[in-house]
Formats: sequence, C-alpha cells, structure tokens
Amino acid sequence: MDKIDSISVSSLADRPSLASRVYEIADTWPIFTGHDLVGSALLGRVVHEFPEYCVVATDGERVVARGLSVPFNAELEGREETPGQGWDRVLAWAFRDRVLGSPTTVASALEITIDQDYLGRGLSYRMLDAMREAVARQGHRALLAPVRPNAKHLHPRVPMAEYARRVGADGLPADPWLRVHVKAGGVIERIAPASMTFSGSLDQWRSWTGLSFDQDGDVEVPGALAPVHCDTAHDHAVYVEPNVWVRHVL
Repeated sequence: MDKIDSISVSSLADRPSLASRVYEIADTWPIFTGHDLVGSALLGRVVHEFPEYCVVATDGERVVARGLSVPFNAELEGREETPGQGWDRVLAWAFRDRVLGSPTTVASALEITIDQDYLGRGLSYRMLDAMREAVARQGHRALLAPVRPNAKHLHPRVPMAEYARRVGADGLPADPWLRVHVKAGGVIERIAPASMTFSGSLDQWRSWTGLSFDQDGDVEVPGALAPVHCDTAHDHAVYVEPNVWVRHVL
C-alpha cells in the first residue's frame, strides 16, 4: 500500500470489497465515451476478472481514483503488442485469452480516472506508479498504454501524429497526460489511429452531445479528439478515436 496524507493507493486484489465501488467516482469523461460497444460489453467486468491488474485510491471511505489494466497474449498469430485498433483490440484480446486459457505476455493499461474533486494533486502519477507495480508483480516486463491525450480535444483537427510530437521548452510532451507518462519513464512508440470506435444514429448523437447533426461531413464534438463524421443520408455518425501507444519498461 502507498499512503501519503489521507489518500491510500492499493491493488484491487488487496481490497476486493472496493470492486463494486470503483465507478462511484465523479469523472469528467465525455458522455459519448460510454457508448463504445467493446467497452460497454467488457469494461465493467475488468475489476472482477483482473483485480490484480487494477488499482484503487481512497480518501478515508471515499473512492477517489481507479486504474485498470489487463493482460493479453501478443504473440499469437495476427497480433502485436501495440495494435492500430488500440484500446478496443487489447480489451477484446484480454477476455478472449481468459476464456481460452491462453498464457499472457504483456499488459495494457485501459484507464486511470481521478475524481474531479481530486484533480491537480499529483494523484495521476501515484496511480500510474501503482499500476506499474501491480503489473510487474504479475511477472510482466512492460506496461503498455493506449494513452488518450487529455488536451487533444482542444485541437480536434490536428492529426494525432503531429499533436504527439509537440513538446514544451523542456523537451517533454506538451500534452499534460502524455507528459505524465513520459516523466514516469514511458516512451511514445506509435499512434493507434483507430483505438476506439463510437457509432450511432443521428438521434443518438444528438442526445449524447446536444448538437444538431443535420449536415454531412465532419462535426467537432466537445471532448472528442477528432471530428465525428456525419452522414445524413444514411442516418448515422461515426467517431474513430486515435490514441498514442506508450511503453513503460518495468
């Protein structure tokens, strides 16, 4: 257990009673992110199926942060450690490997979410460190992460490859969340151009965003890292989210 001030960070395997409470956090995720089909089907099961790969932070009795990761086998035919379909792909592989009993070769982070009341306290660094330690305890030599840069939504039309190359005067990434990973020892490896895919009818997108979705073409949606493509003739819109693969050697 890691404890500084009033906040404790632990492996969920050490505190299984908190598995049902990790989603009590007041997060800042855009509403449409809850409609990824792979995530909708599998993400809620991660804390129960892979607790040794998950970490949780508490302040007294309050759950204030969660960190989820999963193991998968990157050596099977047709696979790689950093697939272009990123987050969706590794989550699906992890559950397929669990069902089939396949040995795992690497682990991938899925998310670190901090309660909005606890942002700006350095808790993201502690959660990342705790996740690295949890994965290392399972015998892995690396933690991969399909990182969702948290300021990219301010530049939705900038290609992710260009955005990820932006650095500050100190040479570290300009994006705050990429900066956390690199300062923690992570190395940016490549872009996952289709890390997550969200599709729905135009009425669904209107309900998720409050936007009209009444014209063909790209629509800038608050919180989205790239434009959402709207097709009025076929009554659907599709958002393909790019992420950035970062490798942490353990």
